[in-house]
Amino acid sequence: MRCAVIADVHGNYHALEAVLADIDQQGVDAILCLGDVIGYAARPKECVQAVRERATCVVAGNHDHGSVDKINLAYFNADARDAIEWTKEQLSQEELSWLAELPLTAQFEGMELVHSTPYYPEYFSYIQTLYDAALAFSKLQSDICFVGHSHVPITFVNSDPIDYFLVAEFELPDQKLLLNVGSVGQPRDLDCRACYALLDNDRRMAQLRRVTYDVTGAAEAIFAADLPATNAQRLFLGR
Repeated sequence: MRCAVIADVHGNYHALEAVLADIDQQGVDAILCLGDVIGYAARPKECVQAVRERATCVVAGNHDHGSVDKINLAYFNADARDAIEWTKEQLSQEELSWLAELPLTAQFEGMELVHSTPYYPEYFSYIQTLYDAALAFSKLQSDICFVGHSHVPITFVNSDPIDYFLVAEFELPDQKLLLNVGSVGQPRDLDCRACYALLDNDRRMAQLRRVTYDVTGAAEAIFAADLPATNAQRLFLGR
């Protein structure tokens, strides 16, 4: 099994289109999506349509929940809230219904998928520290769990003690693994290129791939939609 795992598209179709083109060159058997298909950027409809068409399995993110009133919008900062309210007006009722029906967690070929954490996924907490990772490992039912939400690619290993690393390509260890696949549409690790994960179970290898896309085009679309300027500016900074 060879699969691509994407997360945090955030309405950035310029980035998603480039990532899907790169995925098509990798010969994958499935595309998995960890949520936040919408939010921040200006082409949510195209992103929803593409993910629905291409992804085998999709779980919900907090912005997806915000767009269908499953989270009080007071949870979000002003820029995120403005983008969600705008996005709700861009999507059809059928597209909003699809977002509303997405599960918080899923299993695929013995792997766990969740936007935030495998413990209390509905609270949309972050896995950023070794303590966070320890809590997550205590709830894992599988050897591999893919997460998103923080927009920062990082891998935690359930060794003794728990370890982490930031390398872009590695052999799958024998211990349980938490793999944050980074963000397609709004990277926050100071690298403006889109990020996604590629997993080859047959070769026991994982790779975090970076894809160059039209950042200027994505930013101009945000400005044209009169969305918060910060949502565009941060794309150039990767933060």
